Amino acid sequence: MAKQLETNRQRYGIAGQAVLVARNGQVLFRSADGEADIATHAPVTETTVFPVYSLAKLFASTLAMQRIEQGALTLDGPIGATLPGLPAHWQDIRLRDLLDHTSGLPEYFEAPQDGTLAAPLLADARAVFAALAQTPLQFAPGTRTRYTQTNYLVLAALLAADGGKPHPQLVEDRILRPLQLRHTWLGPAALPEYGVATAYTGRDGRLVPDPDLAWPDDALGHAALYTTLDDLARFLQAMTGGELVSRETLQALWQPRILPDGQRGWFAAGWEYGDNGVDRQVGHDGGTRVRVRVLFEGAPDGGVDTVVYLTNGSARNVWSRTLVDSVLAAMAPERFPTEALAETLRGLALDAPADDDLHARARTIRAASPLDDSAFERTVNATGYAVRENFGIDPALRVFALNAELFPMSANAWDSLAEAYAAKGDDAQAHALYEKARKLARDATRRKD
Repeated sequence: MAKQLETNRQRYGIAGQAVLVARNGQVLFRSADGEADIATHAPVTETTVFPVYSLAKLFASTLAMQRIEQGALTLDGPIGATLPGLPAHWQDIRLRDLLDHTSGLPEYFEAPQDGTLAAPLLADARAVFAALAQTPLQFAPGTRTRYTQTNYLVLAALLAADGGKPHPQLVEDRILRPLQLRHTWLGPAALPEYGVATAYTGRDGRLVPDPDLAWPDDALGHAALYTTLDDLARFLQAMTGGELVSRETLQALWQPRILPDGQRGWFAAGWEYGDNGVDRQVGHDGGTRVRVRVLFEGAPDGGVDTVVYLTNGSARNVWSRTLVDSVLAAMAPERFPTEALAETLRGLALDAPADDDLHARARTIRAASPLDDSAFERTVNATGYAVRENFGIDPALRVFALNAELFPMSANAWDSLAEAYAAKGDDAQAHALYEKARKLARDATRRKD
């Protein structure tokens, strides 16, 4: 796994990173490397404090779970019954819709270009409620998923009203102190002077500083969490081990949310939810830089794997999901064949020489994967689009071309390749490939008839 982390650091230009993998609370792998500050060359260590941004939402979710377990709050209770002063058309929104980003609430925060907060709108939660009072909901609550900071701004205010204390104090009393998380802070005011990683973003292939915003206290339900690798791993261990809420509560709340149109929602009680056919998964990201993931088979009281991947930024702004998937691929490729294939394809897209023999490479990659043809083609196609969005059109072309090489009778494979050439501006090639895709689709329809 150490080799994979070095590959990630070199491939994506990661400034510094810290990673921990545990099984049933026992650490299997723990490592830190790179630089916490590229100007001073201060190294990342296992005690480096990282900004982890939206992982703050997991603390708010945990507080809500605790109060649900105690019977003080209910998932389907209207938020206006606990939190007075809301706009009239917000009051009947249910607690579960805040947790799962299915409320329809409009976004209150748009990142400014100069790295500062728009203070008049974001001074406190009440100012936000007043500013959005005449703004309609984006959709009927409970019908769609749209991730917004507003959901957790309101949730933190609701938890404070329910608990009779500011949200940061509730986090301190109910999570940080019981778990002895002495290197975790909400908001930058209490941060130590040394040992905090400088955050970076990629711009034109270079790392440039990206300071966090000066979030007000009312925003700390969704932002400005700072913590270490071990503190974050300890929090996940406590969650899965029944220390903060019971395992029975987790079993009830970490369930897929089915929306009225039959689609599965993205979240389960505020944790990203997924199912890869082998493991159920919950977790969350902190922007593009950090991510935690919990994997379990069946109920949460079975075998539990946790992955914590922290970075302070990368030159290529690699997705944190990509980084965690690469760890799973390195950890157990036979257990995670989809992630293993995606990692191989990223290597093809980003690392292979331009004169690489695609025909030979395609056959080698196909032979190494246990996935059936349908799953294989689907994974290659999805990875191509992920590479395109994260790294650009030229690397993605290699992935789409591999799919067409392996599945020459697939209209979808040729259509995706055509779309990539169109995005590149090669209209002639795109037109020819679109025609090929359409002919294959027509032929397939005739065969069915």
